Amino acid sequence: MYLMRSFMMLLSVIIMILGLLDTLNPYHVFVISFFAGLIQPSDIVMRNALIGDSIPTAMIMNASSVAKMAQDAARLLGALMGAGLFSALGLGFAYISVVAVYLVSVILTMGVSRVHPRIDGTDNLVKSPKRISQIREFKEGLIYIWNSPSVMAILCLAFLANLTAFPVSHGLMPFVAKDILLIDENGLGHLLAAFAIGSLLGSVILAWTSSQKYSNKLMLINLVAWYTMLVIFAQVESKQMALLVLVFIGITHSLTIVSMAAALLVVTDQMVRGRVIGVRMMAIYGIPLGLLASGFLIEALDFAVFVGIYATIGIGFTIIIGLKWRSFIWR
Repeated sequence: MYLMRSFMMLLSVIIMILGLLDTLNPYHVFVISFFAGLIQPSDIVMRNALIGDSIPTAMIMNASSVAKMAQDAARLLGALMGAGLFSALGLGFAYISVVAVYLVSVILTMGVSRVHPRIDGTDNLVKSPKRISQIREFKEGLIYIWNSPSVMAILCLAFLANLTAFPVSHGLMPFVAKDILLIDENGLGHLLAAFAIGSLLGSVILAWTSSQKYSNKLMLINLVAWYTMLVIFAQVESKQMALLVLVFIGITHSLTIVSMAAALLVVTDQMVRGRVIGVRMMAIYGIPLGLLASGFLIEALDFAVFVGIYATIGIGFTIIIGLKWRSFIWR
């Protein structure tokens, strides 16, 4: 975690320097985004595995919700402050604050304990006398997933959400701001902040309720609600209405993602937890596939029609997954 966050800080320093020199171009952004994409999923895997290793099973939902609250609060402040700094000072000076935040993150990461107790009384520093190759560990993780219907169902839902929901609520937001709502970067910041507020509210709801035993049902119900809110969002034409709908999108998003993460941590054996979470993060590659298809569909049809197609596909496959593995998810 220390090395990964240090590398992310280095990338932000590069953007800051290029911005201050006024030499940043799209090709620089593509290269930097590529290397950031190599690192960020692993950082998420490590943070989720850390929750599973250090928090008692009965409190995983609450712990996951608190972790999501921190993430949403950061996204809320970042959306508001980032847009303001960018419009007032320019990209280079605005990125000084990003570098500072990453520096604080690196310092805090150095304080994370390396020892986390296991159920059997040992800790995670006890190594097996026989070293196993990473390729073999990866294969064993895939075999475990294939033979665990509940895990397989959660991973299928995760890929589905990344393929059809995340592109609309995350990747296409700049397009919506500029071409649909006709607002500037400050307006985009307000849209992102509204989503973050809703996501924060959803995390607070899960953190303060004893909902872990319902995590599987919450995952399914709120994923369908997420798609429904996206369809409503595609119909709005004013910024004010878009802000209101985005709050509800953020709530359903948070309820879905946190429930999914908690359900996966609970049903996964701790000896393969890291490998399963790693495979779960591979579902994130549904986002670029969804975004690539979205560009074609928006140009050929219309933004509202495109969202309707994605929502129909998402709801349909959510129902299919829920029915196929209903004895492991719903019951």
